[in-house]
Amino acid sequence: MMKISANDKIYYVQQYLNGNMSQRSIADATGVALSSVQQWIRNYESMGPDAFRSNGYKHYSKTLKESAVKDYLAGLGSQDDICKKYQILSKSKLQKWIKMYNNHEELKSSGTGGKRIMDRGRTTTFDERVSIVEDCIANDHNYAVVAKKHKVSYQQVYTWVKKYKKNGIEALIDHRGRTKPVEEMSELEKLRYENRMLKAEKLQQQMEIDFFKKVEEIERRRF
Repeated sequence: MMKISANDKIYYVQQYLNGNMSQRSIADATGVALSSVQQWIRNYESMGPDAFRSNGYKHYSKTLKESAVKDYLAGLGSQDDICKKYQILSKSKLQKWIKMYNNHEELKSSGTGGKRIMDRGRTTTFDERVSIVEDCIANDHNYAVVAKKHKVSYQQVYTWVKKYKKNGIEALIDHRGRTKPVEEMSELEKLRYENRMLKAEKLQQQMEIDFFKKVEEIERRRF
């Protein structure tokens, strides 16, 4: 998909606000999903042109996260409304915070407000990489939390998950070391590792189902 520049996003949003283009025509012209166009509009209305010049990185305090989640759960607005009010760049961020809150996980400040994640990676074994990827999948792909927990870098976690998703469990073997070669890994060993990943994926899917059930219940109470 072609990357849309900040200036192009601003242009298309202004075209919509001036009544020159519809949301659907913008989506067709740019090749992005309608929901993405709606997000551009919401962010522009909330933050102006600066919303597109942050490169997706924005710092959110613990207080802001908790206030946004509590407002939503109290029925004080839709997800769009809450994102506008607190200048949250995407609904997916708000949804993640709601999920964490419902799972009784602590909401911490992000960016400069939180603790620094390792910049440099460390040497890991095959079993460690499997465990880290398994943990990341089961925890809704929260790379930062998993990186901190296992004392590895964010980039390492991201790379390992991406490799596993593309090429399976064998992609996590580091051929530079003395790890057992792929051809020497028995079918039973592969099956055991793959079974662990399958359980992690099922756990993540169930969390997703439970979360959206709660969201639907909140939305129903609002009307």
